Amino acid sequence: MRAKKSGTRQPREQRPCWDEYFMDIAHVVARRANCLRRNVAAVIVKDERIISTGYNGTPRGVRNCFEGGCKRCASNLPSGAGLGECVCSHAEENAIAQAAYHGIELAGATLYTTMSPCLICSRMIINAGIREVVFEDEYQFSRETKRLFREAGVKIRQLTRTRRKPSV
Repeated sequence: MRAKKSGTRQPREQRPCWDEYFMDIAHVVARRANCLRRNVAAVIVKDERIISTGYNGTPRGVRNCFEGGCKRCASNLPSGAGLGECVCSHAEENAIAQAAYHGIELAGATLYTTMSPCLICSRMIINAGIREVVFEDEYQFSRETKRLFREAGVKIRQLTRTRRKPSV
């Protein structure tokens, strides 16, 4: 019997499944978010390869949210209030826009997001041809959003982890 080498990995049970792997990466991407209220990220995957990422924050060329770029986010409005005044883009929106910016096709892809998508993002997801959405935490995931995904044939599911959520 060989002695275990220093620095070698634990048994295969420590290796994350694909869903956990991509969601863990989404949590790292969320660290780039510049929104004052919430850090959210999306990772778009096709054939088990990352093809686009996005996080929430102000549009390209606009002052970051934490630098005063979004007055709504800097206010003390309660969650969900004044959304029409928010200039920040959602993580899913940014991931889809980044793919378009670089000419990357999304048809048939899977989108991993740290928070369930809103109705507006769900429309973008459907129109981009994304076939599956995997989310971790639920945030105002309305019945209308779920109905829209169901009618469009987009599979949605909440990630149930077999391992602890990473601390990134």
